[in-house]
Formats: sequence, C-alpha cells, structure tokens
Amino acid sequence: MAKVLVTGAAGFIGSALSRRLLDRGDEVVGLDNMNDYYDVNLKKARLARLEGDPRFAFVKMDLEERQGIADLFAAEKFDQVVNLAAQAGVRYSLENPLAYVDTNMVGFAHLLEGSRHHQVKHLVFASSSSVYGANTAMPFSVHHNVDHPLSLYAASKKANELMAHTYAHLFRLPVTGLRFFTVYGPWGRPDMALYLFTKAILSGEPINVFNHGRMRRDFTYIDDIVEGVIRVLDRVPAPNPDWRPESPDPATSNAPYRIYNIGNNQQVALMTYIEALENALGMKAERNMMDMQPGDVPATWANVDDLIEDVGFKPQTTVAEGIDRFVAWYRDYHQL
Repeated sequence: MAKVLVTGAAGFIGSALSRRLLDRGDEVVGLDNMNDYYDVNLKKARLARLEGDPRFAFVKMDLEERQGIADLFAAEKFDQVVNLAAQAGVRYSLENPLAYVDTNMVGFAHLLEGSRHHQVKHLVFASSSSVYGANTAMPFSVHHNVDHPLSLYAASKKANELMAHTYAHLFRLPVTGLRFFTVYGPWGRPDMALYLFTKAILSGEPINVFNHGRMRRDFTYIDDIVEGVIRVLDRVPAPNPDWRPESPDPATSNAPYRIYNIGNNQQVALMTYIEALENALGMKAERNMMDMQPGDVPATWANVDDLIEDVGFKPQTTVAEGIDRFVAWYRDYHQL
C-alpha cells in the first residue's frame, strides 16, 4: 500500500479522504495548519476520527513554510500527494485576497517542489468549479477554456492548474487537477449554505437566499467526491498522444497532466435544495431573498464524461439522500 500525504487533513474533504485511504490500508500523513477560518473544534473532531489509527500521523504546519515542507518530503518519501489544503470561500476572497495568494499559490508551489525533488508518483490537487467563472456554456466541460475567473479564489485555483501543468511539462511530474462542484454532507463546513441553513432553521432564524432563489447548483455529496478522488489517484496520467499544439485541449497535454470535473452531473435549483432540507428537518424556513453576491455565479453544472470514461465512476447520490444524512449527522454532532 502507498504512503500518501493529504494536505487539509482536518478539513471537510481531507478528513473524509484520509479515512477512506486508511480503511483500504494506505499509510496517511495528514497536514493541516488548523486555522480559525471556521470552528477549530470541528476540525479537531474530524481529526479524532483518524488519530486512533496507527497508520495515520498528523503534522501541524502551514504550506507556506518552505523549509518545513521540504524537510517533510525528504523525511517521509511519499508515494502520492493529495492537496486539499486551501484558503476556502469565494466571498472571503473579496475581503482577504492575500490569504489566497499565500496558501493557494505559494503553498502549492512548495508541494510541487517537494513532489518533483522526491519522485512522487502522482500529485492530485483540488481545483474548483469556480474556475469556470464567466462561462455560461453548460454543462461545464474540462475541454472549455476557463480564462475569466470572477473571484481571486477562482483565479488561485486556475493558477494551480497552470503551475501543475508547468511541472508536468518540465519535470514529467504526473499531476491531476479535480474541479469539485458544491460539496456537501456530514462533517461539512459551517460557512457553507447547508450548514448555515440548518443552523438558522433549527434556531428559528431566517435564512439568506441569494439571487432571490434563482441559483442552480450541481450539488455533490461528500462520499461521491471521495470515491472520485480515490479512483483518480490510482490512475496516473499519461501524455495524450492525440494532443495538438495548434488546437490545444485544456484538459490534457503532451505532458502527464489531466483535469477532471467531479460533480453530480445535474443542476438543482436552490429552492429545491432548501425544500429538501425542510423535509429532512420537518420545519419550514423563513427566507430573506437577497441580491447576488459579488464573485458568485448563478449556475453550475458538471460534464463528467471524462471521469466516467477514464475511471468508470459517476456520482449518483441524490440531494434528498445526501441532505437526510447531513441532518442526521448534524443532530448527532450538536446533540439536538
């Protein structure tokens, strides 16, 4: 089995992925800086699900610590790296843009350097559906150009894809970027809509519904995201023999580089999402209908044809199923 570095291991996706890797017999080194962007106690609770396993080791460190990251790679000799650490949040990037430069770009460069100097067999990194930005051709395809981001968060994720391609080209480092679409489920982030809505409804407070409820999202359940990451991690990308520089395909390369969407491959109206939550809670929400937020987009929808073709997987968890599981977890976690 492999030794895997998972960055952002105390995070929503990172902790779930680490658990799956441990369950299948891999050795996991989890890295996280445990910042207070949201409740650190939730991060500690996620880690507690991992730390009893003898094949798990936790390292508290910032990705920006150049020498620390270099020393970690030299000491551990990782087979694979999954980068899920990032300063998250589209709206927060309007207030604290430099946090995104430090973690999402400088930190990622340190991982690229560590991976190339220590012959990592495959680096998989989290991109985001937000890179599609001003694009409106749907469903969003990895073969579309994505050169018009609408937030610095999105721009930092697009930058990661470009940086990764450069290392794949120059050093033949196998890299795969994954564009996640609106991930939700148990152990989710408190700053995301489902958590905020649930907390407000149970407290008898109104929920803020942006774009007057006309949002549509490709909501993707956490277990589907993790399954997609695992399958892609096990498939080391090879150069595309059909790639042509006169008509370059953004999703592939003549280097060992690949981009995939991981989404549920369907649009769900925000109001339908809220209704599913009301059904799961057995309570109605009072809605504050609000304008669109700066940096946000009205709709997302993932084309996952490449994911299906290459790794044989398509997310299938319905919103009703996923929300029911989240509500059950929320009530248990908060002892309600």
